[in-house]
Amino acid sequence: MIDKDYVCADRGTVREWTQIKVTVPTEKLDTLTAVMSMVSNNLMIEDFSDIDLNTCYGELIDESILNADTSHASVSVYLPAEDNCAEQLEFIRDRLAASGIEGKVEVVGVNEEDWADSWKQYYKPIRIGKRVVVVPHWERYDAQGDDIIVRMDPGMAFGTGTHETTRLVMQLLEDYTKKDCRLLDVGCGSGILAICGAKLGAGLCRAYDIDPVAVRVAQDNIQINDVQDKVSCDESDLLASVSREGGEYDIICANIVADIIIRMAGDVASYLKDDGVLLASGIITSRGDDVVRALEDGGLYVIERREDNDWCAFAFGKKRS
Repeated sequence: MIDKDYVCADRGTVREWTQIKVTVPTEKLDTLTAVMSMVSNNLMIEDFSDIDLNTCYGELIDESILNADTSHASVSVYLPAEDNCAEQLEFIRDRLAASGIEGKVEVVGVNEEDWADSWKQYYKPIRIGKRVVVVPHWERYDAQGDDIIVRMDPGMAFGTGTHETTRLVMQLLEDYTKKDCRLLDVGCGSGILAICGAKLGAGLCRAYDIDPVAVRVAQDNIQINDVQDKVSCDESDLLASVSREGGEYDIICANIVADIIIRMAGDVASYLKDDGVLLASGIITSRGDDVVRALEDGGLYVIERREDNDWCAFAFGKKRS
């Protein structure tokens, strides 16, 4: 039974959110994450089986975390409290049922400040690829050698570098970014990919997201990393409001989910230079072939495919006309 009194009233300028939390057996987490990503980019994943004591940088881990249930994991999405979440709940339940997953669904009201701070104890510096290190804005980190430091405060937006989908596309980005290239990030979340591209040498990076909260967070992170001379972020429903000023792009990043990538498959090639690449991630391996077929029909071809656990990412080139 869902508590109908979950919606909190506004308190001054602090925004209130509705949290939809679903808990499933840990082995079903990847499928649940994909389903919840279709509802919102404002995700929080609680997977205590994924804690690696060897990468905690000397921090003490609370005993409650060490003793937590590792057989189950949870994913929460955060929706504006003023919205009616009945449709999203029905969608989640239908998708879980279609996947044969039984999950516990909870709905609660949450204050933005409380949520934004609660997960920080789990977020530590992480090395991705050969040179990139993603560092929480509030953490101290001493760079080593030619490290490229990307400082992040993801707030209410997706994109910390800890999830397989983000790691995969960032590894591809490190390999494909060329000096002074033009980069487009569709569905940018926290802005991590556009910022990373700028620090890898891209000359111009445009980032877009349909969620105004994500845009605000990305703009803050752009300032934190002092790349505002190269990176901009605005609202857009996928490609609808993307700027074509200056021509097509050398790199397009789309770390979203399979269904959304398929939705823009017919249009994305027209935004790409003839020798450009599309880096697509956020795709459960079982949906990889569906994404490939859609993008091939849209004028692209697979350059390479990479996998991490049950997720995959692709680099696509543009077919010659």
